[in-house]
Amino acid sequence: MAKPTGFLEYVREEPPKRPVHSRVKDFYEIEQRLSIEQVENQAVRCMDCGIPYCHAFGCPLKNRVPDWNDMIHRGHWRRALDLLHSTDNFPEITGRVCPAPCEAACTLEISEAPVIIKHIELQIVERGWREGWIRPERAARQTGKRVAIVGSGPAGLAAAQQLARRGHQVVVFEKADQVGGILRHGIPDFKLEKWVIDRRLDQLRQEGVTFETGVDVGTDVSARYLCRTFDTIVIATGAGVPRDLKVPGRELQGIHFAMDFLVQQNRRNAGEIIPKEEQITAKDKHVMVIGGGDTGADCVGTCRRQGAEEIYQLELLPRPPDERPITHPWPTWPAVLRSSTSHEEGCNRLWSILTKEFVGEQNSVKKLRCAKIKWLEPDDAGDREFREIPGSAFELRADFVLLATGFLHVEHGPLMQDLNLSVDERGNVQVNSNFMTSTSGVFSAGDCVRGASLVVSAIDQGRRAAEAVDDYLRRL
Repeated sequence: MAKPTGFLEYVREEPPKRPVHSRVKDFYEIEQRLSIEQVENQAVRCMDCGIPYCHAFGCPLKNRVPDWNDMIHRGHWRRALDLLHSTDNFPEITGRVCPAPCEAACTLEISEAPVIIKHIELQIVERGWREGWIRPERAARQTGKRVAIVGSGPAGLAAAQQLARRGHQVVVFEKADQVGGILRHGIPDFKLEKWVIDRRLDQLRQEGVTFETGVDVGTDVSARYLCRTFDTIVIATGAGVPRDLKVPGRELQGIHFAMDFLVQQNRRNAGEIIPKEEQITAKDKHVMVIGGGDTGADCVGTCRRQGAEEIYQLELLPRPPDERPITHPWPTWPAVLRSSTSHEEGCNRLWSILTKEFVGEQNSVKKLRCAKIKWLEPDDAGDREFREIPGSAFELRADFVLLATGFLHVEHGPLMQDLNLSVDERGNVQVNSNFMTSTSGVFSAGDCVRGASLVVSAIDQGRRAAEAVDDYLRRL
């Protein structure tokens, strides 16, 4: 461990953020860095807790958090980087965008502020890049086996890197014109600038991974071709089907899915010219973001930067408590009120709101008709229902609406059909304990298997699927 009394000597210190008045004028990253001395002081807050729940319970990747902190305290930053990379392929990404369930599981969370695990992780890997410690790790020998990976999001990239380092020839197919999946196209630049992805992609290319962009597998390239050309296939296409809000007036113009909006802004940031007739913009608009999760918050921050006149974020669920409720005891992930950097920039947040109708003029949305609801106590199965509060109906001005209501499942397109892949009751790709689908030799991982989830969970599934694929290939 780092220092037995560290958590008594130092309080949690948050990394600084750029001032609101300046950051809303651009799309550059918001979070800044603590000094090396500050990070080392924060690392010694990691206590001798016996069982590190941050590692064993909180982190899907099982990151070895106490070991990093000990190495930082001792000044062994390169060793800390090795420990970090032993479980996480892309800590510069998770250190920026992960909600840090590890911190909710930190033992200090029982009575005080947890260790700043996420920021320490980011500091370790960024120092590794600065010092030149992060280099391509090419396999000592090639196996001659070929793997096709469909999708270049976190699961696909993690699987690609792991398999290339095992000596397999890996080709990643991406239907967009650039590699990165949700990381590049869905997460705003103010949370994750895209040079961060490009820097790691250069490493993957030098390790032997080949990327084929602009290829919609199942349409541009047949599943039969993949089966004939490659020894195995990994499906990592994410959960791309958005959940719609089917209420009267849904067909009106000015109502968009959140991901369509976010993707277009990221394309614009990358220098792409968007034709005027295709532009989705919140400039000078009265915006309604429906959905209270991370995607909704990303929409709020993006609308603010585009120059929205007013922004509301509506949530069907009730307002979470400020502190951990007894129904979510440590070390579980607590349902507490979380305010993102986007909310700090200006947003009206409303909870327990039911959207009943979109009202328009000349085929464009102009108002939202809503009502307040009351949530009932859970039944014996833990399910909850709500009731509309009589007389609570109201209207909000809205000439721009973004649906951030989540995602249903993977797209059930030609690829799924041609490979004859079975799906579960939620529409996700069905796999066994080794990530093998219903079709022999075809594996799947990430959000297309588990549904929309965290980047860190997708990386974990990509790594575990790669291990199963490697074992399969070595048995051929």
